[in-house]
Amino acid sequence: MKMGDSQIGDPQINDRYSRQVLFHEIGADGQTRLARARVVIVGCGATGSALASLLARSGVGTLRIVDRDYVEPSNLQRQSLFDEEDARQSLPKAIAAARQIGRFNSQIVVEPQVDDLIPANADSLLGGCQLILDGTDNFETRYLMNDYAVKNSVTWIYAAALGSYAATMNIRPGETACLACIFPESPRGTVETCETAGILNSAVNLVASIAASEALKFLVGAASRMRGTLLSWDVWTNDRAEVATTHSRAGCRACSRDFIHLAGDGRPHITMCGRNSVQIHEQQRPVDFAELSARLQPLGNVRHNEFVLKFWREPYEMTLFPDGRAIIKGTTDTAIARSLYARYIGS
Repeated sequence: MKMGDSQIGDPQINDRYSRQVLFHEIGADGQTRLARARVVIVGCGATGSALASLLARSGVGTLRIVDRDYVEPSNLQRQSLFDEEDARQSLPKAIAAARQIGRFNSQIVVEPQVDDLIPANADSLLGGCQLILDGTDNFETRYLMNDYAVKNSVTWIYAAALGSYAATMNIRPGETACLACIFPESPRGTVETCETAGILNSAVNLVASIAASEALKFLVGAASRMRGTLLSWDVWTNDRAEVATTHSRAGCRACSRDFIHLAGDGRPHITMCGRNSVQIHEQQRPVDFAELSARLQPLGNVRHNEFVLKFWREPYEMTLFPDGRAIIKGTTDTAIARSLYARYIGS
């Protein structure tokens, strides 16, 4: 059930959000705006589940949660909307999140979408929402969100956490730099992921809290209060930095309306490859087999020579080639294959 104007006057509703309404920057008018808001969260892992919990408890009227993955026991250290039973059942994260939110706030609408955000479904998964929040774990999807947001003039908030490091940035097309302004190219070669570098739940909660606060500013009509920097913070070393993002970069591809990721040109091609396997054709991505092997060693069986790296993590087998191409055995689901590639190789 979504809160309408008549419900805002309900004593139970007012009591639920009374401490938030007392904060004069939000007030009753801001709470009404939140009740009417529609937000999409792409990715419901560590950052995404924390964002969903914070915004649901704040009374955002409609939350659409998009995620392609399922709950595993290793998620429970940092992914706040899931429990041991969700992991035992391997529930899709979007479904598990929607159920948990329904337990603590049945007065908002949650739209779980068990899907992989790709160019073909970007309009249906991102459309109709006034704000897009980043809960993903890879630049491939972030560039796609950035293309969609810039093309359609939709505000979105980039957020990332890895190890003890967290970073976030507000992107308001036409008013600030976009993701491609700051990061013209995605990281090349193999990159660290949560599976290989680990992650602190405190880093996750920090970046989610900052991003959720920025989201509230936008949704209640206080966009002028939104931060105009790329903020990074290492909760272990206490290093902190900010880079101004108030102006777009001259020659930026996305700001020049060249939406290669939305067109599908900026993502690896994926094909079926024999029985129960998927091939990811990511070319010209040099891979250091020795470095990657050392990172994967604690996670499963791995071996390599100069021509190929093999990695086994039951029930899957990954074969990786020096140019970044991979064959994933154990599934015919391209979304699972992409998730495994992002998880262990990075993207």
